[in-house]
Amino acid sequence: MNGNVHLLRPKADSEKITINLGFVDLGNIDLLVREGFYSNRSDLIRTAIRNQIERHAESTQRSQVRSELDLGIRHFTRGDLEQAEASGAQLDINVLGLASIADDVSVELALSAIRSVTVLGAFHASAEVKAALADRTR
Repeated sequence: MNGNVHLLRPKADSEKITINLGFVDLGNIDLLVREGFYSNRSDLIRTAIRNQIERHAESTQRSQVRSELDLGIRHFTRGDLEQAEASGAQLDINVLGLASIADDVSVELALSAIRSVTVLGAFHASAEVKAALADRTR
């Protein structure tokens, strides 16, 4: 493997969410699971979400391009931020998926190197860096 290529595996490959459902909807989900259409509640909900995303794929693709969003996983190392700082440029982080900032990035470096953060999905960084960037995060 080339020395410049790094495999990135996030701490988890998914994010837990909580939803509230009415009793009738929940009962219908349980019925579909019991009848064998889905292996469990989560399987049905993930399938339903994927179907809706696919249904609106053309619109979301246009929006991704218009919003200049990076799609997937984008990890920012201390070196990335030091390079931006040294060049006098500030980063605009725009990600649809997972954006993460390395744990060894200081608050000072983050504030110096990052102008804005827009993440549709999950944003992983130390609590201190997240707090420092709060006013730059949309």
